[in-house]
Amino acid sequence: MKVLVANRGEIAVRIMRACRELGFASVALYSEADREALHTRYADEAVLIGPAEAKESYLNIEKIVQVAVEKKVDAIHPGYGFLSENETFARKVEEAGIIFIGPRPETISLTGDKLAARKTAREAGLRVLAGPDLPVDQKSIDPEELLAKVEVEFPIMVKAISGGGGRGIRIAHGREELIEMIRDARREAQASFGDDGVYLEPFVNRARHIEVQIVGDGQGNVIVLGERECSIQRRRQKLIEEAPAPGLTDKQRKQVHQYAKILGEKLNYRSLGTVEFLLDQAGTYYFIEVNPRIQVEHPVSELVIGMDLVRMQLRLAAEGNLRISQKDVFARGAAIEARIIAEDAANNFMPVTGTVTYVKEPDGPGVRVDSALYQGMEVTMHYDSLLAKVIVWGEDREIAVQRLGRALDEFQISGVPTDIEFLTKIITQENFVYGTVDTTFLDNFKPAIGQTSEALEKIVALAAALVEHSQKSKPREDRHEANTWRTTAWNEQMRGTI
Repeated sequence: MKVLVANRGEIAVRIMRACRELGFASVALYSEADREALHTRYADEAVLIGPAEAKESYLNIEKIVQVAVEKKVDAIHPGYGFLSENETFARKVEEAGIIFIGPRPETISLTGDKLAARKTAREAGLRVLAGPDLPVDQKSIDPEELLAKVEVEFPIMVKAISGGGGRGIRIAHGREELIEMIRDARREAQASFGDDGVYLEPFVNRARHIEVQIVGDGQGNVIVLGERECSIQRRRQKLIEEAPAPGLTDKQRKQVHQYAKILGEKLNYRSLGTVEFLLDQAGTYYFIEVNPRIQVEHPVSELVIGMDLVRMQLRLAAEGNLRISQKDVFARGAAIEARIIAEDAANNFMPVTGTVTYVKEPDGPGVRVDSALYQGMEVTMHYDSLLAKVIVWGEDREIAVQRLGRALDEFQISGVPTDIEFLTKIITQENFVYGTVDTTFLDNFKPAIGQTSEALEKIVALAAALVEHSQKSKPREDRHEANTWRTTAWNEQMRGTI
C-alpha cells in the first residue's frame, strides 16, 4: 500500500515510521517553509505542495488530492489538525477512489457540528450540559440581539459550533462580558473553521476532562482502548495528559467506557476516535464532543495498552477489519505525556519563532520522544508551536511521574524558548503528584521561570559554530530524492537527534 501523509511535523514522522514498519510506501507533502523539515526525509517521496501559508499548502484540498492521484497513492492519512476533521477533504479523497484513513465523511460532518453531535449523544442516552438555545443561523444577528430573549446563568461557556483544539472557546462571568466573548469567539471560529456559529454551555467548576479512545471498523464493531486524563490545560489547550486517568473508581471507569462505546456504535464509527467528557465533583459525566481523528496524546494510550494505534489505523485501512477484540485490551502501568512548545513564558506564553541551535532529547528506560526536531530547524510563525512530546511509562503512576521529571531535566533545546521549565514546575506540585488536578489547575499557577544555565549556553554556542562550519564546508545537495534520508551526509550529521 502507498500512503500520502497530509501533514507535517512530529505526527507526519510518526505515521511514516509506522508505514515503513509495515512495508508501506509513503509520500510526504511540504511547504516552502518546510523544505528542510524532518518529515520530508522519512518519506519515500516528498512533494512541494505550495507556499508557507497553510491555506496555500497543507489546507489546499484540490492540490493535495491532485498530488495523491498523480502519485497513485492508495490512501491518505491526515494526521491531526489541518484537514483531519474536514468533511469536504474526506469526501473528495473518497471520490478520487482513494482510502481516507479516518471516519466516513458523514461522521466527520456530524461530529464537527457540535450541536448535531450533542443531539446524537442525547439520543444515545448520554448526559449533555444543556445551555440556552440560540438560533442555528446567527450570521446576521448581533450578540446583544441574540441574547435579548435568552436567560443566562453565569459563569457560562461560549463555544464554536465547528470548534476544535480549544479554539473558539471563552468563559463569561457577566452579560456585558458575554457579549464581547461571543464576538471574540465568532472571529476566532471564522478564522479557524470558516464558520462563526457559537453555542452556550454551563460552566462546570473544578471539573475533570476525561476522554476515551475508541476504534471502530465501520461495520458495527467498536472497541474501547482505555481513557485519558487531560485536565491540565492553559487557554483550553492541553499541556499534560496521562493514562489511565488517576483516581477513578472501577464504576466510574466502566461507566465512561460504556458511554463511549454506545456513542461509537450509534455512529457506526470507523477508524480511531476520541469521545470527550467532563466529570464533575459529584461523579457525573457530561458529554463534550467527539474528535474524529488521531489525538496528539495518543502515545499514552499506546504505552499502557501495548498497542500501536497508527499501525492499527493503517491495517484497518488496508484490510477492512480489526485484528483485536475487547478482551485483548487491558492497561499495564501508567503513562504521561508532556507537550514541548515553542513559547515565551515570560511574555504570557506567546508563541515564538527562531532557529533551534542545539537539541538533546531525553532517553533511557521508559522514555519516548515523538518529535521532528533537529539542530538548525527553523520554527516559523506559520504553523502550530508544538515542537515535541515527551512520553514516559512506569510500572505505576509514581514511577511515571518521577520518570517524567528526569526526562524533562534531560531535554535540552536552545535557540527558541520552550515551556520545559514550566512543565517541570507543574509536575512537582502536590495536586499533580497525588493525581487530584482539575481543569482550573493552571488558572492561578504562576511559577517563577528562570533563565537557561550558563553551562548549556556554552554548549549551544559551540554546537552552533560547528553546524555553521559544517554547512559552509559542504555543497548543498538536493534532499528530496526518493528515500535519500538513509544515505545523505545530513543523516550522519543528525544521527541521534531524531
